[in-house]
Amino acid sequence: MNLNMNFPSVNDIHDEALIQEFQENIGVKVFILTPSYPFVFIGIIDEVVEDYVVINVETTTISELENRSWFLHIHQIEIFYIEQRGMPRIPELRID
Repeated sequence: MNLNMNFPSVNDIHDEALIQEFQENIGVKVFILTPSYPFVFIGIIDEVVEDYVVINVETTTISELENRSWFLHIHQIEIFYIEQRGMPRIPELRID
């Protein structure tokens, strides 16, 4: 059987959907979990550069890494939640 190999892979479709979701929500607060350190990022989506999401990080597990931009590769994002009108808000998780 000859399969047409011109179709995008499931991974390509998944990646493009994630990129589009983040592009559509630039300027919105996001909560992201990653499998590698520092694991948690809460901040504002600043921009999308190719397959990287740029987050202006307000809160993470180490305070010295906060208040700066982080480039997160979409493949490193395990779980994310983008605030939406009418849905639960991301809580402030400041420890002083």
